[in-house]
This record gives sequence, C-alpha cells and structure tokens, in this order.
Amino acid sequence: MENNLVLYNTLTRTKEKFEPLNAPFVGMYVCGPTVYSDVHLGNCRTFVSFDLIFRYLLHLGFKVRYVRNITDAGHLEGDRDEGDDKFAKKAKLEQLEPMEIVQKYTLGFHDVLRLFNTLPPSIEPTATGHISEQIEMVKQIIDNGFAYEANGTVYFDVEKYVQNHDYTILTNRKLEDLLNNTRELGGQDEKRGRLDFALWIKAKPEHIMRWPAPWSVGFPGWHIECSAMSSKYLGAQFDIHGGGMDLAATHHTNEIAQSEACNHVHPAKYWMHTNMLTVNGARMSKSAGNGFLPHELFTGEHALLDRGYSPMSVRFFMMQAHYRSTLDFSNEALEAADKGYKRLMSAIALLDKIKAADGVAVDFDSKAVEARCYAAMNDDFNSPVLIAELFEVVRFINAAYDGKAKINEETLAAVKSLMQVFVYDILGLKDDLLAQDTGNMDELMQIIIKIRNEAKANKDFTTSDRIREDLNAAGIQLKDSKDGTLWNKI
Repeated sequence: MENNLVLYNTLTRTKEKFEPLNAPFVGMYVCGPTVYSDVHLGNCRTFVSFDLIFRYLLHLGFKVRYVRNITDAGHLEGDRDEGDDKFAKKAKLEQLEPMEIVQKYTLGFHDVLRLFNTLPPSIEPTATGHISEQIEMVKQIIDNGFAYEANGTVYFDVEKYVQNHDYTILTNRKLEDLLNNTRELGGQDEKRGRLDFALWIKAKPEHIMRWPAPWSVGFPGWHIECSAMSSKYLGAQFDIHGGGMDLAATHHTNEIAQSEACNHVHPAKYWMHTNMLTVNGARMSKSAGNGFLPHELFTGEHALLDRGYSPMSVRFFMMQAHYRSTLDFSNEALEAADKGYKRLMSAIALLDKIKAADGVAVDFDSKAVEARCYAAMNDDFNSPVLIAELFEVVRFINAAYDGKAKINEETLAAVKSLMQVFVYDILGLKDDLLAQDTGNMDELMQIIIKIRNEAKANKDFTTSDRIREDLNAAGIQLKDSKDGTLWNKI
C-alpha cells in the first residue's frame, strides 16, 4: 500500500512525511506505566492513542516492533531525584514486598488495556530486568565525559553536555529559564549543576530494591531505563518515540541527552506526544479531586459521573478527539459518545440484513468515502475526521435498510469491507453490545413486537406508539422495514 502518512513531530514542531529509517521496518518506543498504583485515565488515553497508531502502521504494511516499558524501579517522587522511591513507599503502606506491588499493578494495567481492546506491544521490558544494560550505559556516559560520581551516586553533567548539544531541543525552552525555575543547590548537595540528574542512585540502608554496581549498591535513575531499553531493542536510532506530553520537559529531554552522550546520535527521528485530560474544563488531577480511575468510569461509582460507560464507549469517546488535542470528560460528552458508538454498531449490524438488488444504480461512492477515510488517517492519525466520514456511511446504511436508498451487491460488499477495516481493524472498536448476555431477551422482544403489530393492525396507534416510546426510554430501539420489525439496544 502506498505510504502517504504525515505525522506531527514534536522535535521539529511541524508535520512531516513519515519515512522510516529502514522501511518497511518501523521501531516505536512508548513510555509505559510506573506500576505502583492503578493506571489512570491519562495513561490510558496515551496507550489507546498509540494503539491506534500501531494498528494503522500495521495496516499500511509496515513491520512494526512496538516496545513499551514497565517502570518497576528507580522512580522517585520528584523529577529532580528527591523524595522517596514510589515502590518502597507504597510497599510500606500496603505492607507488601515492592515486587508484590509491581505484580499487582502490572496485572491491573494489563486487565484495563484488555478491556480497551488494545493490541499488546511486541516487547514489554521491565526496568528491573535490564539493570545490567543500564549500568553499562552509565559506564559509557562516564567514559565519554558526560557524567560524574559523587559518594556512590552518578549524575549526568548537563553543563558539560550543553557545550556542544542543545539540551532543550525537544521543548524549545531557553536554558536560562530552566535554570531560573530550578532551586539553588544547598551546601550538602552532591550535584555540580542545578539541572544535573541521577543516572545511578546509591541506596539508603533501608532501601529494599538494590543492585551492585561499580559505584555503589543502589538502583538506576528513572530516565536511564528508557534509553537503555530502547537502544537494546530498537538500536541507537529508531523511528518513533512516544508518550504523554507531560514527559517531554523532563523525562524525554533527559532521554535525548543520555542517548546522545552515550551513542553520539539522536535516539528517535519522530517524537509524538498525547495531550492532557480535563474534567468539565479543569485539568484532571488527584489534588483537584476531579480524577477518576478506569474502573470507576466503567461502573459509574464516582461522584462526578451520572452513570457508567462501557470500555468501548470510552474508547470511542477518546477517538472522537485528536490525540494532540485536550480531551475533556463530562457527563454530556460521555453520553453523546455512548449514543454515537451504539449508533455506529447498530448500523454495522444491519449490513447482514440488507437485501441488495442486482444491476441498480447506487447514489453512494464507496471509493470516494474510502479515499477520504485514508486521507483522515494519513493526516497525523486524524480519528475525529475519520469518524465523521464513517457516520456518512452509517446514514447510507440506515437509508438502504429502510428502502430509502438503493444498494447493489458490489456496494454492499465494499461498505462491509470499509467498516471492517476502519471501525474494527484501525479504530480498534468491537461490538460489546453483542457480548452482553441477553438470555431469553429475543424471545421476549418477539412477543412485544407481536403485541405491537396486532395493535397497529387494529389501528390502535396509541398503544403501538406507547410500546415504541417506552422501549426507547428503556434503551431498546425498534426498526420497522418491509421484512418485519427488528430490535437493538441503543
């Protein structure tokens, strides 16, 4: 398939033609979760967005190695190497071993992404499984003159690095502004410069997760793991590095510095970042009290939610916003997305019930619609525009089913193929309405439909209309056609 894909590169702040370093092979690294607590919706939005990107690259015929790490060590509370280790702190709180915490929340993370119907990455490495690679990388950075050891802890020397490199190339911020926003070093601080960050941290006596290294018994800094694992599995330079936009200023900036200091090349050709989440227009955060977890969104057990929504409705809701746009959660927006998702699935379900006529002219250009769908995805994975195009198809399906539009076998087959490719394969949606256990629901509905039909035959339109309205209020839609009355959940 021809590659017309254009994507937005944070590094250059422009849209660029996607040209892999070694086509048809594509290396993509996405920063994964820190598994010390339940995965939050901001993480989910990032992973669902990159699932869309992964699916589309595969659809275009690229052979993608998608690497997404698990951070299970070395992440301190503060980005500037201060505070407690997040895993040790949570382990004390729950009276568990740190690796029990890791296992518990890694399993929870996988469970949530399974509900969102995301494809697993090609490789999912852990920080603790790659300690030796991180130590070797730190050694090389020291040998290259860009790091120093102080009392068993190794720091990256930003001042030395900026002599010949652009430390703020990803964010385009001024180095002076970064320095002004960083606290002065105290007399006891081991760092030489205010922007220096830890590559290896000497463990305190009470620290449980520790490994022997040339400098001390300790643990790796947060940033070094991604540089070590991306280069191990994708090479010193690869195609796409992704993550949430909150990672760009510190984590990804430091990744670039480490990788260049070690390997003398910029690690990724394209940098892609998802935008933040808001709730009723305000930024979602624990401190603001407006954050909720995926399972609360599914069950509706949260003060800010009127009810729960299925994982597929939420995935559809996420896809209605471009991955680089702010995604605002509100009951009204979720309700509208839920109705839109069900309308889409209901239309697809009608395709097998439509009877096409041979040799009829069709007032629907499936090839033109398909071309517009590809144009949307080729424009930086523009899922909201794609969904708008798909609802043009939905309108045609409904009209064809109602006998208000003509359709032949060729067009019906083309529409089925188009919906399979873009709804299921690329958007990653599935019909979770079919997965629900309806028991004897169909038998009961046939009885109700029969009663309604008898009322209509007796010209008791008050009763027949009341049945339709009451069912609609209960979430069940009746659809009359020349072949009888069908029902579906809405």
